[in-house]
Amino acid sequence: MIFDSLEDIPTHFGNKRKAPALKRKYRSNMMLNPLNLKHLNSIDENKADMITLNLEDAIAPSRKKEALHNIAIFLSHMEHSNSFIIVRTNPLNEGGAEEIAFLNDFAFDAIRVAKVKNQIEIAQALTLLSTDKELHISLETKEAFESLSTLRIDERFTTANIGILDLLTSLNIPQSLVKLGTPTIDYILSKFLVDAKTAGIHPISFMFQEYHDTETFKAWCEREKMMGFETKACMGPKQVQIANEIFSINKYELERAKHIKEVFETKSAQGINGFMDERYGFIDEPIYRDSLLILNNIRGR
Repeated sequence: MIFDSLEDIPTHFGNKRKAPALKRKYRSNMMLNPLNLKHLNSIDENKADMITLNLEDAIAPSRKKEALHNIAIFLSHMEHSNSFIIVRTNPLNEGGAEEIAFLNDFAFDAIRVAKVKNQIEIAQALTLLSTDKELHISLETKEAFESLSTLRIDERFTTANIGILDLLTSLNIPQSLVKLGTPTIDYILSKFLVDAKTAGIHPISFMFQEYHDTETFKAWCEREKMMGFETKACMGPKQVQIANEIFSINKYELERAKHIKEVFETKSAQGINGFMDERYGFIDEPIYRDSLLILNNIRGR
């Protein structure tokens, strides 16, 4: 906990600065409302790999300044956190630019800008943002969806979170299609993932809002892992637990990757880069590189 009691929260900003997050691979991204002080007080010991403090659509306009102040108070009194901390701002022309400028002096890991459409907005956000922080976006507009593979104009822009409901509205597609197995939703998620990977951007899949329906959430995670996603947006600890479990690399994958790395490097030293293996069949350099990717992901966690 950041404060021992919510009754004694100071009104002034502190001088604590958490260290930058060390993890580079993430399974869960939990959204938190900064008006909920109890939840905000526990971000230093949360089980989510990423935490997003939301200033946008869940916060009424009349309370956005209060939410922003709460974030600053808790961040400035937090000494450490195992989670990668993100602040989700409003669109740049709706207060987001001012929010970024205000938050730059506080210790967290990334800003996530809402409703981005084009490279101009990416450039504006990067100009405003402190160089020690990453830029993330909420992909919620048809313009960004169409041009995602060309949006990465700077290496600080690392991550895109698909906001499926807003995106469907922007595309004039009914939100009722968000069901497992719907071809249109499968296409949207697949295009988002491939375009993001093409640009070197980490894609995070959408938030499933039926919090108590853990079976359907689990089914979405399993389907998205099969597609190639590594991270899922989460609403609370139940979803975080499921996402962390499903998007972890399992024992079989790990043992296979270690074996392939070992035997390929042994054979390669003998000038053999393609061969039949008794345990896993034919192994060549592309299969070896995939095993290295799996092992790197393990080290990232």
